[in-house]
Amino acid sequence: MTFIDWYFTLVVFMFGACIGSFLNVCIYRIPAELSVVKPRSRCPKCMTNLAWKDNIPIFGWIFLGGKCRYCKAPISARYPSVELLTAVLFILVWLRFPYDILLAPYWLLVFGLVLGTFVDIDEMWLPDRCTIGGMITGGILSFLVPSMHGVDGHLAGLVRSLVGMGFGFGLFWSISFFGRLALKKDAMGFGDVKLMGALGAYLGFDSIIFITFVSSLLGAVIGISCIVLGKKEWQSKIPFGPYIALAAIIWLLGGSGLWDAYVAWITGTAAY
Repeated sequence: MTFIDWYFTLVVFMFGACIGSFLNVCIYRIPAELSVVKPRSRCPKCMTNLAWKDNIPIFGWIFLGGKCRYCKAPISARYPSVELLTAVLFILVWLRFPYDILLAPYWLLVFGLVLGTFVDIDEMWLPDRCTIGGMITGGILSFLVPSMHGVDGHLAGLVRSLVGMGFGFGLFWSISFFGRLALKKDAMGFGDVKLMGALGAYLGFDSIIFITFVSSLLGAVIGISCIVLGKKEWQSKIPFGPYIALAAIIWLLGGSGLWDAYVAWITGTAAY
């Protein structure tokens, strides 16, 4: 990497950390149906508005020693963790698509996936801003940036986005519908169905099978591990959105190559 590459990587890290700081606000306020703009960030314990230096992403928490400057109440380590996670993901997307017009739509996708993941972990549901919003913005951006789907024409980009959205939504709706018939209870939240529609709109038809397979594998492995370790019971509800989001990130960062290699291996067409 050249000096200019390192410079822009640092800029992307700082930008991602700032986006992560805003995500912390969204994760806390959206489920509570509060404005994400007003009021200013404040301590949830003493309600004192935070100074600008306390809001510096990642480092503000470190400088404060993980405690409010005013009332000394502990500040959750999740705040810098979300900021760091977002910064790292932004850098990974930057390294995958350096100086590319694809950065903007894929950073927006990462934003929605991080937001949906943490809301789903806390509240067991996915915000419509992530799911329905993802279906809408995915279609619009696919028309404006058709290279998201490997095509040149704007109309072709939109068509591929709509096909991907329909396939993702339809596949998970079918799983939800037949799962409910078989289990006599909801097998999957409708938020997951809408999220797959959004991912199809952004990532296209080809990504859906990969995301379905990998998210199911991750969910099974982690879920069973939690049960074995006594963290969950067999009847416990487990949010599936985070596994879908992780699988989508893997696809975005090069999962198509992994999937092609896997398919070649199981079909015996891999070159050694």
